[in-house]
Amino acid sequence: MNLISAHIPVAWLWGFWLGALLLAGLLVRRTAWSMLLRRGNLNVFLGATVAVLALWLIKAGVKPGLSFHLLGATALTLMFRPMFALLSMALIVLAMAAWQGEYAAFAANWLLMGALPVGVSWGIYRLVDGRLTNHLFVYIFLNAFFGAAITILILGGVSTAFLAASGAYPLDYLLDDYAPFFLLMAWGEAFATGMMVTLMVVWKPEWVATFDDRRYLDR
Repeated sequence: MNLISAHIPVAWLWGFWLGALLLAGLLVRRTAWSMLLRRGNLNVFLGATVAVLALWLIKAGVKPGLSFHLLGATALTLMFRPMFALLSMALIVLAMAAWQGEYAAFAANWLLMGALPVGVSWGIYRLVDGRLTNHLFVYIFLNAFFGAAITILILGGVSTAFLAASGAYPLDYLLDDYAPFFLLMAWGEAFATGMMVTLMVVWKPEWVATFDDRRYLDR
């Protein structure tokens, strides 16, 4: 899933950097930065970011640019809502770019592996929150388990299409030896996200910004 600059046409790189700059401007304007001034909030944010970064470092690779690892975007979105989740993903992608020396691909990776999954996760949460009853099981199963699985499957489809369109690998090869693994990744992502969110809403509900005891438990 980690794109490398050699697989991205130069014109596309410029487009990704323009999109990343626009998203960064939105992030600066829309983020409630005062939240991080509280020491407890900052510690939780940095701790979650480092934990997800550790998951990214535990990966398996098929070929250059075709690696697999747990994403953690759904958990970050449920914990911090989209703006801080995007910031966390930016820090993670930046750390990976520094680790691999792929600075030119930072914008593409942030948009594809950060903005896309955060947007999908937030969209699922908003849909569930607006259409279904406020119930603990609904929150955990649909937002965490189901949301994480759908997010990783959509990312797999988009990344497969991107690599084929860019000419990095033939579509037949990607469909046979790359895309099917996202079905396995969806189960792992769903299980890990669901378990982490379940533990947090039970023991540390204040860590999950989208969870409210009065809405999901008092009923």
